[in-house]
Amino acid sequence: MPPKILEYVVLFAAAIPFIFYFLAIYSSSRYFWHSRNQSEKNLSFTPPISNLKPVRGLDPDTYENFASFCRQDYPEYELIFCVTDQTDPSVPVIQKLMQDFPKRKIRLLYSAGHNAINDKVAKLRLMEREAQYEYLVINDSDVRVDSGYLRRVVEPFRNPHVGGVTCFYVSPREKSFVEKLQTIGMISDFYAGVLVAWQLDGVHFTLGPTMVSTKQRVRAFGGFQVLENRPADDLLFGRLIAEQGVEVKLLPCVVETVPDFKGMRELLAKRVRWMTVMRTMRPWGHFGLLFTWGLPWTTLAVLVHPTLGVAGAYWGSYLAFRVAITWLIGIRGLKQAGLWRKMPLIPLWDAMAFLIWLVSFTRTSIRWRNVDYQLRDGQFASTANTFAPDSSSKSDS
Repeated sequence: MPPKILEYVVLFAAAIPFIFYFLAIYSSSRYFWHSRNQSEKNLSFTPPISNLKPVRGLDPDTYENFASFCRQDYPEYELIFCVTDQTDPSVPVIQKLMQDFPKRKIRLLYSAGHNAINDKVAKLRLMEREAQYEYLVINDSDVRVDSGYLRRVVEPFRNPHVGGVTCFYVSPREKSFVEKLQTIGMISDFYAGVLVAWQLDGVHFTLGPTMVSTKQRVRAFGGFQVLENRPADDLLFGRLIAEQGVEVKLLPCVVETVPDFKGMRELLAKRVRWMTVMRTMRPWGHFGLLFTWGLPWTTLAVLVHPTLGVAGAYWGSYLAFRVAITWLIGIRGLKQAGLWRKMPLIPLWDAMAFLIWLVSFTRTSIRWRNVDYQLRDGQFASTANTFAPDSSSKSDS
């Protein structure tokens, strides 16, 4: 191909990510406009709820995280915790919770003997069987909520065509540079993709910090045992509910979570693992991310045509779009204070995320909870003969 033609091909290809950015802005604008202009919610719909919390170890501020679920303005609900056995360090915290909130229905279950590769799902299978009520609210152990949380997440079920509910999550107290980088990545990158998916295909997923459905819907897809040896159980939970012909609602409210990584190395390992899982589950969609990476494409455009006009047009448009997306989702939509100070980290996140995407194509296995697993047909296939859990306090996948 003649150099001049190749140059034009690169310049054309480098403009493709702007289509995705425009779609992200349109989708986000429409989502938050739609959310604000819905009729006033009637929060008097309060069926009894079983709140399921799989737990493994201790997170920062564990007691306050758990206690926030005991302070709900909700007439009838039970709070069920599940740990592996009595040696789990969270057990004394849960026992103190029972003493401090004697009027709350709080139960503690042990999952020893119910092991699966996905330990969180093994716990959920036990808790669902023991749950007293039809409506199930599932949260990770690191989640903290306000007193109106249960009313908000169950209200959509007033509509019989709704079968699942999820919502956004944020980390409100970043203490390190790496935590701030993760926050800007979640808001500017991950949630942008989530809202584009909402616009194009609806919500066929749930997010781990809030997964809400009913026993009827869980049993209709075969029960939690269907997910026991599957990665990305939160995504699949929502997909299996949506496949029943009902709506999964993404609510505009947020819950608080604490970071589940320590330092850049753990953050990179987490992201590589997640990207590798996504590649095995949705290979063509994963490859299609190639055309959403604005930073490498605009940089390539400037390299093949190094003029001030091209640099201004491509790099300037890239920065303008990325800041607009982040402002629209994080500040206008999710009301996150102080986000402007983190926006200079957007190019760094985009560069890192692109490299992680490239690395994911070199991986045929992931390391999860101190065991190496091959991913075959969307399921875990252990390369070891024994199950060796780690000391991680995080209960999700």
